[in-house]
Amino acid sequence: MYRAITRNIEITVRPQFLENQSLPEQQKFVWAYTITVANLGNEIVQLLTRHWVITDANGMSQDVRGPGVVGETPTLKPSDSFQYSSGCPLSTPSGMMSGSYGMVTSTGQHFDVEIPAFSLDSRHDKHSVN
Repeated sequence: MYRAITRNIEITVRPQFLENQSLPEQQKFVWAYTITVANLGNEIVQLLTRHWVITDANGMSQDVRGPGVVGETPTLKPSDSFQYSSGCPLSTPSGMMSGSYGMVTSTGQHFDVEIPAFSLDSRHDKHSVN
């Protein structure tokens, strides 16, 4: 599990390699990841945007930006959390993801929270310890 806290917003990530959806002989490797966004603070916040930097084992990076997550822009009261799962395909047997969520408070103050960098590892990577 990977974890980061920014301005009382905790982000935890659990990545998992999906062997049954991957086709190593065709350079197709797929991961799922589950993210929990928890409001540890005292103010109401809403997740508005996402920004991902996805880097494969060859060092090729892709920037992904968009509204919300999985079609939602969840509002979190103090002590609330929101969990979702998504996925990432790569053409290499390992990689990394990192990024940020754009948030806004109920008073209209915008801020970014860190998504901790996490590794995408598979048993097909010669350098992997899996």
